[in-house]
Amino acid sequence: MAKIHKHIEIVRSTKRGLSSMSRVSCDGIFAVLSKHYVSVGVTIVNNLSDFETVIERRPDLVFLGMKFVPVDHALGLRDPGKTWIADYLDEHGIAYTGSGQMAHELGVSKPLAKQHVLDAGLSTPKFYVVRQNQPQLEDNIPLEFPLFIKPTSRGGGLGIDDSSVATNLGQLRSKVNSIAADLQSDSLVEEYLPGREFSVAILKDEHSAGFSVMPIELIARPNKNGIRLLSEQVKSSNTERVLEVTDKIIKAKVTALAINVFHALDARDYGRIDIRMDMAGTPMFLEANLMPNLISWYGSFPKACVLNNNLDFESMILSIVRLGLARSVDMWDDELEQKERVVPTLEATFETAGLNYT
Repeated sequence: MAKIHKHIEIVRSTKRGLSSMSRVSCDGIFAVLSKHYVSVGVTIVNNLSDFETVIERRPDLVFLGMKFVPVDHALGLRDPGKTWIADYLDEHGIAYTGSGQMAHELGVSKPLAKQHVLDAGLSTPKFYVVRQNQPQLEDNIPLEFPLFIKPTSRGGGLGIDDSSVATNLGQLRSKVNSIAADLQSDSLVEEYLPGREFSVAILKDEHSAGFSVMPIELIARPNKNGIRLLSEQVKSSNTERVLEVTDKIIKAKVTALAINVFHALDARDYGRIDIRMDMAGTPMFLEANLMPNLISWYGSFPKACVLNNNLDFESMILSIVRLGLARSVDMWDDELEQKERVVPTLEATFETAGLNYT
């Protein structure tokens, strides 16, 4: 089989907190693309000058494995001078995989994503945010226990463990303090949902405006308190049970919420939407990952593709790449026009919605 005359550059970072693509994932993607395309490269991007080399090469497509590059690595996502990779590529007219800047900004901020979902009339647990080192006083807790606490801007289950479910003020304070100290992150505090948990892979159809919406149910082993949590340890060890969703009513509800959330976040091409049911069995949006882990039979996205559509790893990667390559010049113009819309700050969004950002 003759290879396609295209140059594809995979970009990822070795800096903690920057890369959404592991070395294992990068190697797997590289192996697939090298079979089908004439020129495939990998660039490690730890600062903006590293990324300039990608711009100079003018690849036909950049396979995104990271979202932004900060000027000050100590600040990371909080760096006001950071460069969003998708935005920078748009400015230089270079195609890339997945969503644009606006969607990634929403994707990395769990509270902001949840607020957008609420604004779209969709379901998500009630929540509020506690800033780092902000004292958590008993009289300003707007929700009832039990509560679920996690970092506002970390993926892969980072910061989630047995202490993430708090049943009293002392446990809440302890978890918020540990997230601030260990991860230098604000905390998202939300209603604890006791129901079933689902992860939904979404992949655009290459030949139409439609999407494949592929749910799976995830079941972690119960901890000492009988609570099933997809913690960092569970996700990294890949030990959760994965089941096909066979109940037609549940599947319809979960897939409808997932695709509506996907569109509400201005996502594009592919992504993962996580959902959990409340006590009454109503699906609720938890969070979105618009640059999910792509390793064969590891992580929810590849597993959902196999279980729902029998789409193997190689076919999945090639589909994501073809979607990126198919972008027209008109689409670049549309995206540049979208950049004029301003994504509000968390404080402004919460104030407008009348919510508490303590």
